[in-house]
Amino acid sequence: MEDMILYNRLQFAFTITFHYLFPQLTMGLSLMIVYFKWKFLRTKIDDYNHAAKFWMKIFALNFTMGVVTGIPMEFQFGTNWAKFSELTGGIIGQTLAMEGMFSFFLESSFLGMFLFGEKLLGHKLHFLSGLMVFIGSWASGFLIIATHSWMQYPVGYEIVENGKFVLNNFTALFNNPWLWPSYLHNQAGSLITSSFFVAAVGAFYLLSNKHSRFGKMFVKTGVIFGVISSIVVAFPTGDMAAKNVVKYQPVTFAAMEGIFKTEKGGSEIVLIGQPDMQNKKLDNKIAVPNVLSFLTYQRWDAEIKGLNEFDESIHPTNIPGLYYGYHIMAGLGTIFIAIMLTATFLLWKNRLFQTKWLLWILMFMIPFPYIANTAGWYTAELGRQPWLVYNLMRMVDGVSPTVSSGNTLFTLLGFVGLYILLGLLFLMLVLKIIRKGPESQIVLNN
Repeated sequence: MEDMILYNRLQFAFTITFHYLFPQLTMGLSLMIVYFKWKFLRTKIDDYNHAAKFWMKIFALNFTMGVVTGIPMEFQFGTNWAKFSELTGGIIGQTLAMEGMFSFFLESSFLGMFLFGEKLLGHKLHFLSGLMVFIGSWASGFLIIATHSWMQYPVGYEIVENGKFVLNNFTALFNNPWLWPSYLHNQAGSLITSSFFVAAVGAFYLLSNKHSRFGKMFVKTGVIFGVISSIVVAFPTGDMAAKNVVKYQPVTFAAMEGIFKTEKGGSEIVLIGQPDMQNKKLDNKIAVPNVLSFLTYQRWDAEIKGLNEFDESIHPTNIPGLYYGYHIMAGLGTIFIAIMLTATFLLWKNRLFQTKWLLWILMFMIPFPYIANTAGWYTAELGRQPWLVYNLMRMVDGVSPTVSSGNTLFTLLGFVGLYILLGLLFLMLVLKIIRKGPESQIVLNN
């Protein structure tokens, strides 16, 4: 049974990690595309229109990959996690169905209009189609996170005699106190990914002396969106999400911060350290006294419960993974703020486009927002363990009893091989679009 659960978790972890590489770019990029098209309508400068169409091509590739890699996850609910789907399908099935029926179709329909309908629609309706793509992509994220939030903090339900969860308050799903902080935090993280991506492509153009005017536009836009989203992801959204964990999952918060013993007189914030699970402590730690208490409760002497206050049966099952995931996310988030603030200052001073060392940094930062967003999701998922539905259903109670560990391992290897091929094909196509550049659009349209 333990092997079966392990392989089921590994398979879902791999498929969802690979899948989320794509939505996190499309959600943020959809807003930036709307911005470029709006700028064109306002200024009548053709470069903004060409920029919008250039980025919509990359958006379309991301969207396609997101669909292709998202469908297997839907099937895994019924194959690997059949008991979970059977018992909770009356609740999570509603939000997942709404995501597919409304958001996905809205996004995909208007994406086709934006890609192929500019001449037919005219510029104003073309802008509206881009706006609808943005609304569809963000609504899709909202409904997925509404599902996830219910698993983290279940509301509006009752459990009937056969053990199934039944929704008795539909509005409670969308008034869940866990939902809005998580959603806003996630969308800010998505915008960080797209901002760094756009800025990196612009930096590449400037450093290679190709498509220079688009390079300046992309760097400027990426930095402006990036500095705002990098700050917002930390405060207020990150702060609100963390306070939800403190309030509703205090044992998770203790594991995230590496607090093994309750500290009297205020808790320190750990900057660096390694969990020692045998001795229940952090090794080689660098910490600042009392700061965590202040950030959490706005009091320097506030007490934060350590893991020793909770029964070990409800401790997160992978405390080191949770601890490192959280600190990787928080550490990279701090670096993003520093980079974007520096870039914003140089942009204000009209020196950014000539500052090659910072352009190189922007270009090579492309993978790190992906890493930070992935680490953030690992923090959320590992923090909920050992529960599938927090405090109501454990992992062992949701797994499919008829799917063997061998079958799961075999299909996992198949997913790995197939997704590597898909990933390489995706990179080849994106790099081809970037090498061509937005200026090729001008030649085609003249």
